[in-house]
Amino acid sequence: MIPFETLTLFFGASVMLALAPGPDNVFVLTQSAMNGRVAGLFVTLGLCTGLLFHTTAVALGVAAIFQTSEIAFTLLKFAGAGYLLYLAYKAFRAGSTAIEGERAETSLKSLYLRGLIMNITNPKVAIFFLAFLPQFARPEFGPLIPQLMILGAVMALSTILVFGSVAIGAGSLGDWLKARPSAQIWINRVAGLVFVGLAAKLITAQR
Repeated sequence: MIPFETLTLFFGASVMLALAPGPDNVFVLTQSAMNGRVAGLFVTLGLCTGLLFHTTAVALGVAAIFQTSEIAFTLLKFAGAGYLLYLAYKAFRAGSTAIEGERAETSLKSLYLRGLIMNITNPKVAIFFLAFLPQFARPEFGPLIPQLMILGAVMALSTILVFGSVAIGAGSLGDWLKARPSAQIWINRVAGLVFVGLAAKLITAQR
């Protein structure tokens, strides 16, 4: 069993990582502002499921493929960038009623899948997990795979706490925007630019 002190240290490190500005919390921020706090929370759940996916990949050794294979790394990052550009296209085409309309038309399942796809198609996350999680797992603590899965669950919990707070705060902004058509247009344009920026960052990422 992983010592409590190690888990506490890992949880603190995970919270600090979640607080640091990055693609995932920016994604939660924009989705919450456009679609509301509940939407942001479901996007957060999708992202955290992606973290568990990466944890499993590390535990099974799959993540090592993306660290050693340039082709696998490139294919995955272009798939992720393509999805982000698709979201940017939708945001740029959205009109002043997009925020209100999106809430009615976009299912919670769809929002959950946005977060999941955003996370699992980022090979940098897989490589980060490969480097980060094993630092807190030790053979003397027991079998390594259960340790890695516990660490992944702790990181997912810390991410839910931080990103959930972001979703709730940004969702209040979305409520304010509903009554202001011109502001809705601007937030959609800004969201589109954010998605393009995230796609560009992912495309230029190096192993």
